[in-house]
Amino acid sequence: MRALAVEGPGRLAVVDRPSPEPGPGEALVDVRMAGICGTDLHLARGYMGFHGIPGHEFVGTVTGVSAPADRVLIGARVVGEINLGCQDCQRCAEGMGRHCPRRRVLGILNKDGAFAQQLTLPVSNLHALPDSLPDEEAVFAEPLAAAFEVLDQLAIDHGDRVLVLGGGRLGLLVGQVLAGAGASVTVAGRSETSLAVARSLGLTAVAAPDGITASPFDIVVETTGSPEGLDQAVARVRPRGTVVLKSTCATSSPFHSSRAVVDEITIVGSRCGRMEPALAALRSGSIAVKSLVRDVLSLEEGAEAFRRAGLPGALKVLLKVAP
Repeated sequence: MRALAVEGPGRLAVVDRPSPEPGPGEALVDVRMAGICGTDLHLARGYMGFHGIPGHEFVGTVTGVSAPADRVLIGARVVGEINLGCQDCQRCAEGMGRHCPRRRVLGILNKDGAFAQQLTLPVSNLHALPDSLPDEEAVFAEPLAAAFEVLDQLAIDHGDRVLVLGGGRLGLLVGQVLAGAGASVTVAGRSETSLAVARSLGLTAVAAPDGITASPFDIVVETTGSPEGLDQAVARVRPRGTVVLKSTCATSSPFHSSRAVVDEITIVGSRCGRMEPALAALRSGSIAVKSLVRDVLSLEEGAEAFRRAGLPGALKVLLKVAP
């Protein structure tokens, strides 16, 4: 099969790789479309010393299964949860497979990902899609689930003043989700293009940092993709407010903790989320994603797709994998 592989920091190549074989309880999925996110960009720059096939946002078709009982899935169009717990530890037994110490993560940790013609995942990780939901929207299921995770972690009260730092791919999804929960949301970013998209979605949008004049906020969600994002978020939240940290970065930056201590700020790390609310929102159209797509390129154009996805103010770049 053809695949887009990270061969070292800053080194991307489209290569031939053996097709994967589904293990016990797994399905073989032919990838139709995949999305490039900020984590993928950092992996390509050297985050976690990554080598291999990245990609964890995908839509595919099940073409094989290891268990006869799962043959009913063959031909189904699916998205997938990306964490593969060991199913044998205390955290997995508690339903916390996302935090299994021996977990693998699609396209991120010890598991080749979606920037390839085929991948494998446990059948239990897959979610079937309705025919009415096109690939270009369904591919947002995984990042939208990450946005909905904030609602599972925090109680959002009607009228809570929320600042989303970072007006990119994830920030625009988080902004819509929290506005739908009743919060008064401001998105702050550096790209006028993405801020215009935010306004078209009904969100208040301001230029960062100078346009942020209404702080402090009750909640600040950090989606900048920058190691300085946490300091910026803490500077904008009220005493005893909450900062939700979303960015994973290839580089680190010192965090000046004094203000967080003195103002008794709660800092919440936030990662993956449940697929069910994300898919329900995509089916109903309550979260808009079409305006977030910048480009759709082929797998063979993967290096160029990464370049475009890494440009300042770039929104979602998709790889169309199936012909």
